[in-house]
Amino acid sequence: MLKLVRRIGLRNSFLTNKLRFSSAPLPEPVTNPEIKHTQIFINNEWCNSASNKTFETLNPATGQVIAEVQEGGKADVDRAVQAAHDAFKLGSPWRRMDASDRGVLLNKLADLIERDSCYLASLLTLDNGKTYSQSYAIEVPGCVKTLRYYAGFADKNHGKTIPADGDIFCYTRHEPVGVCGQIIPWNFPLMLLGWKIGPALALGNVVVIKPAEQTPLTTLYVAELCKEAGFPPGVVNVVPGFGPTAGGAIVDNPLVDKVSFTGSTEVGVQIQRNSSSTNLKRVTLELGGKSPNIVLKDVDMKFAVESSHQGLFFNQGQVCCAGSRSFVDASIYDEFVEKSSARAERRIVGDPFNPKTEQGPQIDETQLNKILGFVESGKKEGAKLVAGGKRIGSKGYYMQPTVFADVTDDMQIAKEEIFGPVQQILKFKDLDELIERANATPYGLAASIFTKDIESALYLVQGIRAGTVWVNCSNVLKSQTPFGGYKMSGFGRECGEYALQSYTEVKTVTIRSPMKNS
Repeated sequence: MLKLVRRIGLRNSFLTNKLRFSSAPLPEPVTNPEIKHTQIFINNEWCNSASNKTFETLNPATGQVIAEVQEGGKADVDRAVQAAHDAFKLGSPWRRMDASDRGVLLNKLADLIERDSCYLASLLTLDNGKTYSQSYAIEVPGCVKTLRYYAGFADKNHGKTIPADGDIFCYTRHEPVGVCGQIIPWNFPLMLLGWKIGPALALGNVVVIKPAEQTPLTTLYVAELCKEAGFPPGVVNVVPGFGPTAGGAIVDNPLVDKVSFTGSTEVGVQIQRNSSSTNLKRVTLELGGKSPNIVLKDVDMKFAVESSHQGLFFNQGQVCCAGSRSFVDASIYDEFVEKSSARAERRIVGDPFNPKTEQGPQIDETQLNKILGFVESGKKEGAKLVAGGKRIGSKGYYMQPTVFADVTDDMQIAKEEIFGPVQQILKFKDLDELIERANATPYGLAASIFTKDIESALYLVQGIRAGTVWVNCSNVLKSQTPFGGYKMSGFGRECGEYALQSYTEVKTVTIRSPMKNS
């Protein structure tokens, strides 16, 4: 019995860790979807930028231009913020709306996204390069489920009655923060849109969204769905543009009460610094990671290799919480390296619309070249390249699945976030040494542990400084579970009930009670 208790069941974890698609066949993608919206969305209306500038959004699979998108700048952001500010004024339709009706609107928006899921998944694959199977079966449903989850919270963010000392009656009100600037990354543009607007709108805030310049198209389409759902003008505004201009204008605008940013640590540090220059904005930051993927000697090798492979290569390796540092027990290290290398070489890279494809292109040429630079660094510093390491072809931004062995903690590839399909495998001998090495990084976003031993798993869970620790799974992100980091991986939480805190102001109301008759 003791042996059974000490062993963690793997069957359900393995199912959770795999990319689980619906048993029904995927609908045929629209490989050349119509581009319906490329303008700026303010006050439920489409408009051109004040400068009349545009920028190109590219198809990562070909490098060709998909569309010209209006390039928002400071003037456009300021207009969007003013529209949001007006929509938030006391007595406005949005402020007077019953909380339960906000939930109805979020559910209606989820219905519309679900209705158009094939189109949105096709548009996402075209603009981002991720596989259509992932877009349709993971990202679109992830956005829908998050909106439905927060729709249920719309009329449940209530305060408390406080039994304070003295002849007073005291209670708290939970009120919306106000105008929220939300800056979306390119790696999960639709799912993270849901993560940000879900809690913000459920609690009565208003939003100005800047999608990543690499992937603006799905966010712009959802803006039109917000209008169709019935959100009042000014509640949701979308300004496509670049980080230093449009993103910087959101951070600098004194009418913006909160900024939520997902992206690189370098930009997050700048946002944190600049957000205090005008009105001391609230800031939520979900930033980079260099997450340890820990494999103990008692694992089922096939399971550990596949799980670690998916934990790193999922979404072309463009995942902030990817298990990029695989720490493997010395006694099974050579076998793990051999089988991980073989698995990487079997990974199918190609057309993201092909249902057999496991890995599409990287987001753009800049990111591809950055990854190739890390590969050269690894080879120069003495890591052993056992799989991949090269660009695939010259059309599009495809990268071979790459595996390095004999990696040491001091190498650049073991210290810096690569954000691509490059697995680094390191050797360890005991748990205390492992904990120290796993924590020897400025990041603290996530970690994965693979073992059948519950005692070892729990010892590692309490020792590793990370916002999420997965046991016998990885990259399991649900609308109900809070996600965020320690240290330079940011602060604040997205998803789950914890995310509501950053979109809520707590107001204390204290009323003097009438004096009792003497």
